[in-house]
Amino acid sequence: MSSPAVTAARAALASIDLSSYDPEQSRLMDERCILVDEEDNAIGAMDKKTCHLMENINKGLLHRAFSAFVFRPSDGKLLLQQRATEKITFPDMWTNTCCSHPLDDFELEKVEKDQLGVRVAASRKLEHELGIPQSETPVDEFQYLTRIHYLAPSNGMWGEHEVDYILFLTANVTVTPNANEIRDYKYVSKEELQDMFQDPANSFTPWFKLIARDFLFGWWDELYKRKNSDGHVIAKSLAGLADGSKVIKM
Repeated sequence: MSSPAVTAARAALASIDLSSYDPEQSRLMDERCILVDEEDNAIGAMDKKTCHLMENINKGLLHRAFSAFVFRPSDGKLLLQQRATEKITFPDMWTNTCCSHPLDDFELEKVEKDQLGVRVAASRKLEHELGIPQSETPVDEFQYLTRIHYLAPSNGMWGEHEVDYILFLTANVTVTPNANEIRDYKYVSKEELQDMFQDPANSFTPWFKLIARDFLFGWWDELYKRKNSDGHVIAKSLAGLADGSKVIKM
């Protein structure tokens, strides 16, 4: 790919020094994100470091991502994580269960049919960040809802510019957090999350706030309305609830 945005990004890459950041988080910045246009057509690949520099974002560099929301079937509570202090972007902020990227490094994660690539990536990252065995997050059990296109600065240097796939999963999961990724985690009800949003002591990732503002609480209500005969919530019951064919610009 040889667009002006990518040419500029390659020039910026050489000037960024990650030696002051956590070594493991710096290493992960070498992973390659899938570059997309505003209609989510794949147009190339670029390392995470380049993709998350505001200098490049402001020139239009855009990549594919996912936001996974894992709910406990018995009571419908949502698993939240607080990002680790070591994270280079959005450290210490509360967010949905897992948010990351399908990678160009893995052929399966580039498969677009039925959102397979992002589902596979979600299962992989739930294990990496929260220690949840992939056997507990079957790829076919994720319910895709829609995609959002958003831009959000983290600080002066870093930010996000993503087409973000929203995935719901209802599963009983075993959490063994990776301390380099997650500072804390907890299950919350809809009302408890609303209270958290009202508390100025809490900070949240911008994509989580956008999704909550426009979609999450309504979809959460639908989860409860569509419980099975055992009183459990089921993510797959939300199939067809949202129009997933278009990218929603936020």
